[in-house]
Amino acid sequence: MTPEGAAGADPIAMRAALLYGPHDVRLAHVPRPAPGAGEVLLRVQAVGLCGSDLHYYREGRIGPVGITSPLIPGHEFSAIVVENRSRTCDLAPGCLVAVDPARSCGSCEWCLGGHPNLCPATRFAGSPGCHGGLAEYHVAPAEAAVPVAAGMGAVPAALLEPLGVAIHALDLARLRPMETVAVLGAGPIGLLLMQVARASGAGRVFVVDPLEYRVEVGRRLGADEVATRADAIMDWTGGRGVDVVLEATNSPMAPAQAVAIARIGGRIILVGIPDGDTFALDAAAARRKGLVLKFARRMGRVYPRAVQMAQGGRVTLDALVTHRFPLDRTPEAFVRQNSYRDGVLKTMILVDADA
Repeated sequence: MTPEGAAGADPIAMRAALLYGPHDVRLAHVPRPAPGAGEVLLRVQAVGLCGSDLHYYREGRIGPVGITSPLIPGHEFSAIVVENRSRTCDLAPGCLVAVDPARSCGSCEWCLGGHPNLCPATRFAGSPGCHGGLAEYHVAPAEAAVPVAAGMGAVPAALLEPLGVAIHALDLARLRPMETVAVLGAGPIGLLLMQVARASGAGRVFVVDPLEYRVEVGRRLGADEVATRADAIMDWTGGRGVDVVLEATNSPMAPAQAVAIARIGGRIILVGIPDGDTFALDAAAARRKGLVLKFARRMGRVYPRAVQMAQGGRVTLDALVTHRFPLDRTPEAFVRQNSYRDGVLKTMILVDADA
């Protein structure tokens, strides 16, 4: 997408934040997208900055996928329906929706098997090849626009996407009632994992993060114990370890910590993306414990449950949001979210000033 010339000169232009490469976010006017058959035109309301956004911001890539042309980032967002060109989805103009950023093919082995999050042909809003939500307007397949409960605001609606990631991770964990759970990482995903684990019947939930202010949020949201060091969990469990470890960090060391604190025969779900795209494990410890290790890839079809959990008060979403910025200050917002200072947890971009 090529930025336009004179700001505001083109009536079909819109404002957008463009990520050109590492630490290079710019505001520009770009052409407003037009919906095709089966698509909806959305007026974006609120966008959350996610850890994967920060990987693109810091490194310009996630694994082999790198930014080769200016990209509109942002995959956690809510929007209002402006125009619906689908004949099968009943989305009235003015309806507030959460947007599923994944656009899977729908016909491959994995899509047909109920795992669209593993579709190798997926286009994902906010990643190279598919512009995201940090713009005034966005076009999406109509089925990707999920109406939210009446009375839900634009900010919590945008947080349904990371909540969906947490629900998917707990699905992979196959948590049983009263099992013990350790969450490594008390960022927004980790704090949602902790809450979903509690709502799913966990007996005791422990939260670990090196930043004191983050684990204190975990304590306020219902963790049984919090610490800045993972080895505290072995003390809390009498040396046994926990049944399930949910890892949600960017640290290459965290998977090894997960192995150390999991009980014999325990399960580990790796949700985080490590800096540098590599991590190391002590193979002997993992093998001797007979651990089950799973990697979480985004989420499946869990939005309806996310809406139900949020609407029913099973999780707290607003407490995760610590900073809000208008679209014009998106470059500053990325700097703030990337700094891990000033108590930052989740930074939201309010694209619509009234969101």
